[in-house]
Amino acid sequence: MLPDTSCRPCFLDCPASHSNMIQLALFVVLLGLTASLQSNSKLYLPIDCDDIYRHDNTSSSGVYTIYPGGATTPLHAYCDMQTDGGRWTVFVRRIDGSESFFRPWKHYKAGFGNVAGEYWLGLDNIFMLTVRKENELRVDMEDWDGVQASAQYSAFSIDSEHNGYKVHLGSFTGGSAGDSLVGHNSMKFTTFDKDQDTWEKNCAQQFLGGFWYSACHTANPTGMYAPVGVIPFDNVQVTWHAWKGSSYGLKTMAMKIRSVSKCPCSH
Repeated sequence: MLPDTSCRPCFLDCPASHSNMIQLALFVVLLGLTASLQSNSKLYLPIDCDDIYRHDNTSSSGVYTIYPGGATTPLHAYCDMQTDGGRWTVFVRRIDGSESFFRPWKHYKAGFGNVAGEYWLGLDNIFMLTVRKENELRVDMEDWDGVQASAQYSAFSIDSEHNGYKVHLGSFTGGSAGDSLVGHNSMKFTTFDKDQDTWEKNCAQQFLGGFWYSACHTANPTGMYAPVGVIPFDNVQVTWHAWKGSSYGLKTMAMKIRSVSKCPCSH
């Protein structure tokens, strides 16, 4: 398959000074090498599901190997290639209650679960994905009657562990589920053994998950998995307040990101 040439290098369209000619020549060499590598499937190392789709737009949803941290750190992730044009890299997936999400910091840092089922991709991996590209966020969910809803945000990124994996969200751009993440923006990540929320107690301990809690939450994707009515407490389930309120535990929820990178040329 030929490499994607829809985003032309700036020097092809923008005038360059004589002092930049050596740098441009080196860039041409590097560009040719990149195109050569991408044309060879054995050497092709996709950063995310967006790269996989652009390399082969017939790809179906499923588990793929991506390389956000480079060639020496392959990572398995679930790619949603159907929803709203596909290309989504899923970083948390709840579908059947097969995994416990009430876990310590080191598990949320590294990732856990089964990428073919329920899993958390890992804060280090999410950081690498969002530092490599600009991304939008989509949250898909389903209730126990089979009704589906979604919420989308124009941007999503997190800081490194040094800054507590603080989350940065863009504006809410739509979806029938409504906006339940506005109060979580700019929060650091909290687990039951590492309290970085703004509540006097520990939100993760109280609400049985790990998330970018504030004081405490209006969304709890990592909460307890249980059908409606099974748990007699509010807010501890997999909840999305703007859609079903604090006492309704959802049947499925997935949070996923997709590249919105565009050609950086400017005249």
